[in-house]
Amino acid sequence: MASPTANRQSITTPNSGQWTTGLFDCFDDSSFMTWCCPFITFGRNVEIIDKGKTSPADAARTYYILGSFGFAFCYSYPYRKKLREQFSLKEQPCGDCLVHCCCIQCALCQEHRELINRGLDPTIGWAANVARMIQNEKVAPEVEAGMNRVAS
Repeated sequence: MASPTANRQSITTPNSGQWTTGLFDCFDDSSFMTWCCPFITFGRNVEIIDKGKTSPADAARTYYILGSFGFAFCYSYPYRKKLREQFSLKEQPCGDCLVHCCCIQCALCQEHRELINRGLDPTIGWAANVARMIQNEKVAPEVEAGMNRVAS
């Protein structure tokens, strides 16, 4: 069993378009908390994916409430899409919504591992990650601008 840091990539290196781990590699790390309390992992992931704009407590609370009615995936899958866009990852093994609808804990674990393998630690929060990047002279990942329509 490899450690989560074994295949860690620098967040500034070009991406191959591939996830660093598979969707069902849940048992390669300590994902026990995600299986018992997925809202905590989700909140931590969201804070990093949103670059500190969303509080992990707010995200976790919303996830928990929607999860009580079976609709957590409706709130969580757009963050998978956002993560994929930040790192130019392929939509695998199927659409983001379907992955979160059918395998939400596996998806959250994979997203958590992806952040860790790219040099971001969701457990310490966005501010601590920024401080660590500055200390290591790394730059936070930027999302490329979409296509813009020019009026003629």
